[in-house]
Amino acid sequence: MLQFSLTKKILIWVVVVLGFLFAMPNGFYNRVESVNDARMQLENGNDTPEIISQASNWPSFLPSALVNLGLDLRGGAHLLARVRVDQVYEARMDAYWPEVRNALRKERASIGTIRRIDGENYDLRVRISEPSQINHAVEVVSALARPVTTLSGAGSRDIVVTSIEDTIIIELSEAEKIATDTRTMDQSLEIIRRRVDEAGTREPTIQRQGTDRVLIQVPGIGSAEELKSIIGKTAKLTFHKVIQRTSNSDERVKNRQILLPAQDEEGVFYVLEKTPVINGDHLTDAQPAFDQNNRPAVSFRLNTTGARIFGQYTAENIGTPFAIVLDQEVVSAPTIQSHISGGSGIITGQFGVEETTLLSIQLRAGALPAELEYLQESTVGPDLGQDSIDAGTLACIVAFIAVLVFMSLSYGLFGIFANVALIINVALIFAVLSVISGTLTLPGIAGIVLTVGMAVDANVLVFERIREELKKAKNPRKAIELGYERAFSAIIDANITTLIAAVILLVFGSGPVKGFAITLGIGIVTSVFTAIWVTRLLISIWIERKRPKSIEI
Repeated sequence: MLQFSLTKKILIWVVVVLGFLFAMPNGFYNRVESVNDARMQLENGNDTPEIISQASNWPSFLPSALVNLGLDLRGGAHLLARVRVDQVYEARMDAYWPEVRNALRKERASIGTIRRIDGENYDLRVRISEPSQINHAVEVVSALARPVTTLSGAGSRDIVVTSIEDTIIIELSEAEKIATDTRTMDQSLEIIRRRVDEAGTREPTIQRQGTDRVLIQVPGIGSAEELKSIIGKTAKLTFHKVIQRTSNSDERVKNRQILLPAQDEEGVFYVLEKTPVINGDHLTDAQPAFDQNNRPAVSFRLNTTGARIFGQYTAENIGTPFAIVLDQEVVSAPTIQSHISGGSGIITGQFGVEETTLLSIQLRAGALPAELEYLQESTVGPDLGQDSIDAGTLACIVAFIAVLVFMSLSYGLFGIFANVALIINVALIFAVLSVISGTLTLPGIAGIVLTVGMAVDANVLVFERIREELKKAKNPRKAIELGYERAFSAIIDANITTLIAAVILLVFGSGPVKGFAITLGIGIVTSVFTAIWVTRLLISIWIERKRPKSIEI
């Protein structure tokens, strides 16, 4: 047990050196963080002399990965939002209407004329003029149903078609509603993450809670309002045909038309075709720009399909206005002067530079499928975060010193070996967190404090076994070998059971529980490594050099 090959010795010391090397940037946190920010700006093309100078404040050959600080340590914004998944049902039914209309028009000879009427509970209702043919009409619409493409909805269809007298009622099936809810939540999470990431924030926490809620925590951001400005809008961009412009907010509109206010003209409203010509799904890029009058604007580019539809529409409607609608407000309603090919354009309005930047981020990330309703919002100030860091640091230092003193007094020289391994253990924990870009929270600090106590547990088991072997008149070398050999199984069993608990907390926990589980799990692995290999290597080197006739533990 005390024999180490040269290769094994080199590997152990390489791991230790790399641990200190990757943990080192955390000792210069603010400096390295500013350097990382500067280097990121250089990658984005911002190469001013100040940025270049700032980027050189840390040697490029040294690691620069840092442990990310959580919301409770760094300060930042916290939001709990509800996704209005019910809004998607209405949009789905609206999208079904053209298909239903075309299918029923082919049967006009038997079912008569058709007319869409207002529905209830997010359904689609169509009235026919020949009530005697209602069953035939239901069959025609039912043929449009498609299979639900989820495992839980296997064998189900996406719509349910029923009738009342002369009216066809089309609803989403329960299986399709469940699948729609899942898709809506997944899409919302992804789009929120894209918007937050594009804004340059670090390590946001974006998690689904329950069936329709999203938890959003972003460290380092100024306020909840700032975070809401990034993700608060659906950023739903659509282009509609303009029916008329009016100053009457109570203007009566026909079925399949909508009345929307102008964003920059108070008291002005537009009557538009409800079905858009193109929408944000056709958008491939959006960037802040300036118009011909040097005013802030947003330029956009459409994909191939969007460009074809847009080009065809503008060619057929020269001289007529069309509306650019963003989040249920008419941003502008220019008149089509000529055929617009190429699929690119510009959105003008009463924008500031910051507004165009935020809008372009939101448009690039995509439209949220449904509106967000904010249930909770709070801001953790950096001062409170610093207080948490100070308190956590003090707890770590006190625990660390107490363990060092206890081990030194209890086991003498062997206790000092254990203390060296403990220092290496803490360095390895921070090194691993830095490499995996882990986030350290206040519960995570508690996990490190617990690990500090647990880290010496394996050494205590070994040293106590060595004491017992020495009492049996064993020579020092043999007693140490037997001590490690007979304590090994107990060490492995104890740490594996604790590691299993940490994994369960990581898988089933969320938020603070996960932070605790991550640091605890990493600490268990590193403490086993330092206790079984590092401490034993230090003792082996001491035994080979001193060759003591007797030892005291």
